[in-house]
Amino acid sequence: MAAAKPYRAWFESLSDSSEQYPLEEIIYTDRAGGLLQVVHDMEALKQHSADEWKQKFDRRARRSDWPYGSGVWGKKEWVLPGVADENVVSMYEGNTNLFWAERYGRELGLENLWIKLCGNSHTGSFKDLGMTVLVSQVKEMISQGVDIPAVACASTGDTSAALAAYAAAASIPAVVFLPRGKISLAQLIQPVANGAIVFALDTDFDGCMEIVREVSERDGVYLANSMNSLRIEGQKTVGIEIIEQFDWEVPDWIIIPGGNLGNVSALAKGLDMLLELGLVDRKPRICVGQAEAANPLYLAYQKDFEVFEPIAARQTVASAIQIGNPISKDKAIDALRRYDGVVEQASEAEIMEACAAADRTGLFNCPHTGVALAAMQKLLGRGLIKKSDRVVVVSTAHGLKFTDFKQNYHEMRLEDFAPTHANPPIELDARYDKVRDRMLQEIDLRFRG
Repeated sequence: MAAAKPYRAWFESLSDSSEQYPLEEIIYTDRAGGLLQVVHDMEALKQHSADEWKQKFDRRARRSDWPYGSGVWGKKEWVLPGVADENVVSMYEGNTNLFWAERYGRELGLENLWIKLCGNSHTGSFKDLGMTVLVSQVKEMISQGVDIPAVACASTGDTSAALAAYAAAASIPAVVFLPRGKISLAQLIQPVANGAIVFALDTDFDGCMEIVREVSERDGVYLANSMNSLRIEGQKTVGIEIIEQFDWEVPDWIIIPGGNLGNVSALAKGLDMLLELGLVDRKPRICVGQAEAANPLYLAYQKDFEVFEPIAARQTVASAIQIGNPISKDKAIDALRRYDGVVEQASEAEIMEACAAADRTGLFNCPHTGVALAAMQKLLGRGLIKKSDRVVVVSTAHGLKFTDFKQNYHEMRLEDFAPTHANPPIELDARYDKVRDRMLQEIDLRFRG
């Protein structure tokens, strides 16, 4: 009887499958300057049937058998099979709630709306899914004698928080480059608290990205941004996990906000593996939502992706996706073409109103989720999403990381529009009769009117 093939993965050029590199090599692009991808030995993975993989993943989920209780590392063979278990750096990321937004969906006229709450994670965003993989691979490489002085990223907030936390857990120096004054205080304090070397630069995200690329090329610092395709291996598990949570049934739509666009290609890559290994037999449609102030993918979509032109991103409350020249644009466009995808945009008012309306039904959304929610409402309004469709909106971060924009909204300190759902505190004298009368008035007005 033939011995089972070992599980393997390697870097490979997107344009030339013969150009391959081991994952232990410090490399980010192919010879032509294009992005790499991580490729798995699918024949080895096919040694297990679809039912066997489903059972294996189900047995591991949320258990204490290190490191397989993690939503990412429970799928280790599909993610990073070559890393020794002792080099895995995990906060038990993933396995986040797939929330049935019954009331919110009913108010919109949707029967089957679900929110994938990726912000219910260690650092409060979906970036944990990719960072656990990248930092684990770095720790594996260091254990093999590879000289890596530090790991670095450019960030608009969430990536820096994830890198700082996972690097701290692994005792690996982390360096973070942020655009000064363009991220929330909650996002800034996370890498500071975790001991990262934090630089606040007088530029935007794209300028920070140029700096981090230069220090990685000249000084040997390991690059942790999404142009490093290791991150995609962790982020792809969100699509796998959504379908696993539906008992391996495929939703009709998955809607995701897009900035640097690595999350879009990651979502498609996870779905690709499910299809190739026979765990599902159909595709969902994908929608990418972009802020109108930072919408290069949307503009390209309007021209059927025949032309993609970087833009100068303007300020938006959705600061983590305020990116005008996304690194992963080619991968994202390929994913959208293969998944019958669409791109929609949302204005600043639409983002904030979508967040506020959803929050009133028990959610607490980040502004980037608001972009996806606003995009979803537009597709629903056009009839592209049917009222009976099963729709999943990927919520990328926890709303507590973005309280400033919520406070400005509810205190009605916005220049351009009057909020529809503002709910400022009611200030009264501490007298029972006044409080009682106003309380009963508000109950009648809000819930019985």
